[in-house]
Amino acid sequence: MDVKLPNLGEGTDSGTVVSVLVKEGASVKKGQNVIELETGKAVAPIPSPSAGVVKGVKVREGDKLSVGQVILVLESADAEPSAGRPAAAGITKAPAKPPPAPVAPRQPARSAAPPTFDGGQADAVEEIVNPAPVAGPYARKIAHELAIDLQHVAGSGPSGQVTVADLRDYIARLRALAHRPAAAAAAPAGPAKAAAVLPDFAAYGPIVKRPLTPLRRTIAERMVDSATTLPAVTQFDEVDVTHLNDLRKRHAPAYEAKGARLTMTSFVLKAVAATLRKHPLFNTSLDEAAGEIVFKEYIHLGLAVDTEAGLLVPVIRDADKKDLVQLSKDIQEAAAKARDRKLSLADMQGGTFTISNQGGIGGAHFTPIINKPEAAILGLGRSVLKPVVRDGQIVPRLMMPVALTYDHRLIDGGAAARFTVDLVAAFESLAEADIKP
Repeated sequence: MDVKLPNLGEGTDSGTVVSVLVKEGASVKKGQNVIELETGKAVAPIPSPSAGVVKGVKVREGDKLSVGQVILVLESADAEPSAGRPAAAGITKAPAKPPPAPVAPRQPARSAAPPTFDGGQADAVEEIVNPAPVAGPYARKIAHELAIDLQHVAGSGPSGQVTVADLRDYIARLRALAHRPAAAAAAPAGPAKAAAVLPDFAAYGPIVKRPLTPLRRTIAERMVDSATTLPAVTQFDEVDVTHLNDLRKRHAPAYEAKGARLTMTSFVLKAVAATLRKHPLFNTSLDEAAGEIVFKEYIHLGLAVDTEAGLLVPVIRDADKKDLVQLSKDIQEAAAKARDRKLSLADMQGGTFTISNQGGIGGAHFTPIINKPEAAILGLGRSVLKPVVRDGQIVPRLMMPVALTYDHRLIDGGAAARFTVDLVAAFESLAEADIKP
């Protein structure tokens, strides 16, 4: 039997082979992982659907695979005897079924009342941008069910392959055109911006070229999308964390005894969760197509983790319902899984607000980019001992810089300032009773 790449879940129909875990001639069990596949920001193991002996491996590390592509050939342990071989005792081979009668190709269903566009809009939608479209079985299935001609969909996958995400973008474009006034849509779109042509760097000295990894490509696409589509503003402030640092040192051994590591990030999650409860607008997303603001009644905090492969954002779920011990354990586990590339797609989905803490590295002020479709992101820098005026006296205090970047379509400057003031107060009001395990 051919073992093929199975359906990888919604929005994912391809990936890159990170490692091949079996060799030709090896025996595998049902459910045993045969390869590891990198899809976007996650590395997922692909199990064997049956037990048997590997007769041929069809992929190598670095290969790009689509859903339905053959991974390996397996002689299944429960396979039928081959033709020409005597059947085992007690096993009778069923007669072969006659081939099915040919069926006329199914015509794509057409909507009884398709959206009405003006001439310029219709031309833009019906333009052939992909004369010889390449797509995986899952993307083709979706396109067939929705009566989408793949020639009209630009592919962003390897070698121009049309992905499910491309189909989503195409549908979103149709919806946007359907809701635009004819006069506004009549203006012809400008030509697509061509990729910049770089100079010949090798003419000035030796160079080394390395291909973008799938992870780095995904990060680049998402950052460009966020930076070019959201009107982002950043609000700066500082937090006095002197007393929190003292409390952390005092109670760190008690946390370690419970298998947790108490860090400043633990305090950050606690303070952010409390502030989001007071300011629910920062825990939203904008549904542009529907013209609605989506308020989430749960608080799942994304935590940006710096890894050798790139930036990963695991999600700490229900952060507002957990004590500092559990939050500290969750942070530790999420960071370890991120650095070991053991995060699944589910581990990085569902976030409502993201935190990027550069304090451990040594960064100070910076302007973080919003993790779209979230409404805001908090950036934290390294705490520094500074002279600060308290009660008319100059005293040394440990000050931590904070930077709140927010989507100005949803959030105004006054709301951002109030959020920041309450966030600073949430940090500085944490008492020993809140921290002691």
